[in-house]
Amino acid sequence: MKHTYAVIMAGGGGTRLWPISRKKHPKHILPLLGENTLFQSTLARLDGLVSAERILVVTTADQAEQLKAQAPHIPAGNFLLEPQPRGTASVVGLAAAVLAQRDPQAVMLVLPSDHFIRNRDLFHLVMRVAVQVACKGFLVTLGIKPTFPSTGYGYIQQGNSLEDKFDYPVYRVLRFTEKPDEAKARQMLAGGDHSWNSGMFVWRADRILAEISRLLPDLAAALEKIVAAWGAPEQEAVFGSAWLNLQTVTIDYGVMERAGNVAVLPAGGLEWSDVGSWDSLFDVLLADDGGNVVVNSEFIPLETHDTLVYSSKKKLIVTIGVDDLIVIDSGDALLVCHRDQAQQVRQAIEILKKKKKESYL
Repeated sequence: MKHTYAVIMAGGGGTRLWPISRKKHPKHILPLLGENTLFQSTLARLDGLVSAERILVVTTADQAEQLKAQAPHIPAGNFLLEPQPRGTASVVGLAAAVLAQRDPQAVMLVLPSDHFIRNRDLFHLVMRVAVQVACKGFLVTLGIKPTFPSTGYGYIQQGNSLEDKFDYPVYRVLRFTEKPDEAKARQMLAGGDHSWNSGMFVWRADRILAEISRLLPDLAAALEKIVAAWGAPEQEAVFGSAWLNLQTVTIDYGVMERAGNVAVLPAGGLEWSDVGSWDSLFDVLLADDGGNVVVNSEFIPLETHDTLVYSSKKKLIVTIGVDDLIVIDSGDALLVCHRDQAQQVRQAIEILKKKKKESYL
C-alpha cells in the first residue's frame, strides 16, 4: 500500500437533497447524518488505510476553503481546484496526471465525498484486495448488491472470476448498463449477476491515463498541457484555458464502458448508501417505534408513521395523521413531499432556475 493514494471527488452539488443542500453548501459539506460531515466521514474511513499526506481532494474554488477547514490535517497542496466542473473523467484525469508526476507507481482509490458506509472493516479489506488487482493492470470498480430494481443507479454485469486467487471475490466485467428502465432493472435483479455501480474505483495512475489517451484524446491533450505547466508561473493561465474547453463527461461513460481489463468486487456487505435523496436517509439512520426518522428537530408525531423530518435550525415540528412523508425545513424554504416522490425534487430545482430564484439554489 506504500504507493496507494486516495482521491476524493468533492465538487458536486447534491441537488436532490434540496433545500438543505445548495450550491454554496452542498451535501458533502453538511453534517447530514451526525456531528461529522459526509466529507469528514469519508476521510475518517481512510484511517489505517491511507495517510493524510497521500489523500488528494479534487474540488472547486468556491468549496475549497470550507473543505480545508473541515480537514486541516490534509496538506493544502493536496487540494486540486477545478476552474469549472467538467465531469468525473476530468477529475480522475487531473488527479492521475498529478500523481503520476509525484509517484510513477501510484495506485488511486477514487472515492466520492458523499457516500455512507457503515462496515469500515470490510471497506478496508475490499480496498486492499482492489489495490492488488489494480497492480496487475485492471481497472477495478466496486459493485453493490442490488436490493430493489432501482432506475437511478448504473449496473455492472459480472463475468468469470479472475484466475488469480485473492482474499475476496473478484470478477471480470462483462458490461455496464446506465440507469435502466424499471423492466430492465427487474430483469437484471432477477439474473443475480449484476451489481449497482457504486462510483468507487481503484487503478494505477498510468493505467487510467493510458485509457484516457486512447478513449478521450481531447482530455489527454489538455492534461498534457496542464502537467507541463504545473508549478510554473503560467500554471493558472494554462490550467484555466485548457480546462474550460473540455466537454463534460463522466468516467463511467467516457472510459469504463469502453475500457479493457475491467474487474468488479461485489461489496454488498458494506452497508452502503450514496445518500442521493431524502428517502435514502431511512436506510442509514435509526427510526423510532413508528418508523419516523428525526434529524435536528424537536418532533411530536401524532398518528404519524414512516415520516422523515429535518430542520436546519432545531425547529419544533408537529405532524398529525400523516404517513410516508418527507418534511425538510431549511429556514428559508420548506419541502413537503411523499416518500415515493423524493426523486422529483429535481423538478423543483428546474422551476427555480427558470424563475431565476438564484437565492434558493
